[in-house]
Amino acid sequence: MLIKSKPSISDHEITDPLIFSQRRQILKAFAATTLASAAGIGKVLAAETHDNHLTATPAEVVKNYTNYYEFSFNKQDSTKLAQALPIDPWSVEISGEVERPLRLNLEQLLKQQTIQEYVYRFRCVEAWSMVVPWQGFQLANLLKLAKPLSSARYVKFTTLFNPQAMPNQLTSSGLNWPYTEGLRIDEATHPLTILAVGMYGESLPKQNGAPLRLIVPWKYGFKSIKAIVKIELLKDQPATAWNQSAPNEYGFYANVNPAVAHPRWSQHSERVLGSSFFTARRETELFNGYGDQVADLYRDMDLRRFI
Repeated sequence: MLIKSKPSISDHEITDPLIFSQRRQILKAFAATTLASAAGIGKVLAAETHDNHLTATPAEVVKNYTNYYEFSFNKQDSTKLAQALPIDPWSVEISGEVERPLRLNLEQLLKQQTIQEYVYRFRCVEAWSMVVPWQGFQLANLLKLAKPLSSARYVKFTTLFNPQAMPNQLTSSGLNWPYTEGLRIDEATHPLTILAVGMYGESLPKQNGAPLRLIVPWKYGFKSIKAIVKIELLKDQPATAWNQSAPNEYGFYANVNPAVAHPRWSQHSERVLGSSFFTARRETELFNGYGDQVADLYRDMDLRRFI
């Protein structure tokens, strides 16, 4: 199943149409070799796009322009530094307000999911953007396994803590470690919210959050926590890394909103990575263009306050 934004992502916004030209074959190979060999995945669905112009940011741009502060505050250095991170074996704990607490290794987890392709806009709070074809599954499908209680109102995510492999965890670096993020339960169970295990038809690179990363396409990118090892369902709103560090700059909700400026820059437009002209800009859309699907979640909220 291919889930894409409404309105469709047009070809003038992004570049390199050749990347998607053989994506059916890529995904077939991805299922048969990369993930299936590791986790025994039974089925991968790759739907035909209804927009022949739908393309993605060049893969090498996405792989080499990352914010991964456990390794570096430089966007290029994490590509090399993250390769030291051990990701096999890997397990994820699900606990809190659930009937059935779980700890699943990655193989067990993936055997219970159907991996699909999701092509989403990705908008960073730093006012740059890209378009990425993720392979993953709806977070809601994983949470169902733990049988959330009616008291579960929020979901907290925690990144791996491994200072030997993640050097910035040895210092404060302005953040409390391990990195944490959170969503309301209705945001976490929304169909657009996924856990990614791959991109561009391959396993998720370490610098992009392998082996398990959250993707919430209508929110700023810092909400898309990487290298997840713990998921907790809670009664109360959890503290989150950037919101603790700079609450006036990084709100808990962090919905993309061009009308609400960051204290140090405008959010009216964004720099499009991988475009024909690297400095090309597009106007930022409310909810990153996914308002038709998610605006109703916030109908009773003042979007100028809840950033």
